[in-house]
Amino acid sequence: MKKYLSFIMVLLLLVVSACSNKTDEQGSNGDFDNPSGKITVWGWDVAAETMKLAVENFQKEYPDVEVTVEDFNSSDLYEKLTVGLAARGSGLPDVILMEDERIPGYINQFPEGFMKLNEHGYDQYKDSFNPAKMASVQNKDGDIIAAPWDIGPAVMFYRADFFEKANVNPDSIKTWDDYIEAGKKIKEATGAQLLPIDIAKYDGVFHMMLQQQGLSYFDAEGNINLQSEEAVQAMKAIKKMHEEDLVFNNDGWDGIVTATVNGAVATVPYGIWYAGTIMDQAPDLAGKWDIFYLPSFKDEGARYANVGGSSLLIPSSSKNQSAAYAFVEYFTTNVDAQLVGFEKFGLFPSLNSTYDSPIFTAESEYFNKSAIFKKVSDIVEQVPEIPLDENFARGSKVMSNTQASILLENKEVESALQDASKQLENEIKK
Repeated sequence: MKKYLSFIMVLLLLVVSACSNKTDEQGSNGDFDNPSGKITVWGWDVAAETMKLAVENFQKEYPDVEVTVEDFNSSDLYEKLTVGLAARGSGLPDVILMEDERIPGYINQFPEGFMKLNEHGYDQYKDSFNPAKMASVQNKDGDIIAAPWDIGPAVMFYRADFFEKANVNPDSIKTWDDYIEAGKKIKEATGAQLLPIDIAKYDGVFHMMLQQQGLSYFDAEGNINLQSEEAVQAMKAIKKMHEEDLVFNNDGWDGIVTATVNGAVATVPYGIWYAGTIMDQAPDLAGKWDIFYLPSFKDEGARYANVGGSSLLIPSSSKNQSAAYAFVEYFTTNVDAQLVGFEKFGLFPSLNSTYDSPIFTAESEYFNKSAIFKKVSDIVEQVPEIPLDENFARGSKVMSNTQASILLENKEVESALQDASKQLENEIKK
């Protein structure tokens, strides 16, 4: 009899344990119909500030959810994220901001580390964002791992007064060859070099040129693109600009801002979000800056690319996934929430419906009375979709070093790109 009682007690304990585990699991996910409780969100700089500003209106819609936004240095955030994921979620927040180019690497290293948003209905918003942005937030199986936030359609910022002094009409610049010829005239008339490039550390201009041709460092199958005709063409254009002494070799972020402010350069090819930096750092240059689309490599060629952009992810370890999802869904699909960062900090939203706002059609007093944001919103859908994979950062680093060898050591373009391909292939094999 005692044996039977003991056996029954064990069964009861197993049932209670199973129920307890089920309750814990439900508690960790929460009630997706009626989210409540506390969540923590990690971000950095103006992105964190934007999320803080959005919390008040979010809580009007979700009064039972309490949100704490923590502001980190971005490198510290990624370090904490990597350590936390390796420790199966220990110490991680409920929502985390991530740059799009880093998403594939984290998904590859931690395939179960983040919640699949489409399993809770986020796929209903697929058509609310441009195809290139949506592609950047999905894994190889098509699951939506991140919710799209800001993007950085690339444009050419230019000093209108320098162009006028050199008698150069920006509308006449259609190709990169046109751009180089204009740069020679501007340098002669004003002394300003054409554009800033951090030669040894940042291959951003090269990658812009690749993207406008529909390429990245790798193709969709993971094959290396660095010896392609398009890559050779892009690097030869950069080399030509350097040989004509049109490239200002800036040092990091501070260097590009300084060159922009002090008139060392006549143009800056960058994501549209850089408009906020120019206005903030150079208020006395109001009316002297404007934009035009990137030059192409041939007449009527593609002139669009993207620089930067970030999205929101929910770690699988979140103890309150329902509240986390509610915040992510609200923040990335609510027009007012998306416009907060744009109005305050120049962060360009990826949500298509925001472009109907009057702020996008208004003329900018600062930018030569030009409706610069309308120009950009008009071409968002035309930004080429490119593959982003887990080796993107490796590709960028290798190409930055290769760019330095070409421009500073006068290495021949084709052989340098061949060496870069071999180096990248070897690094990936390791």
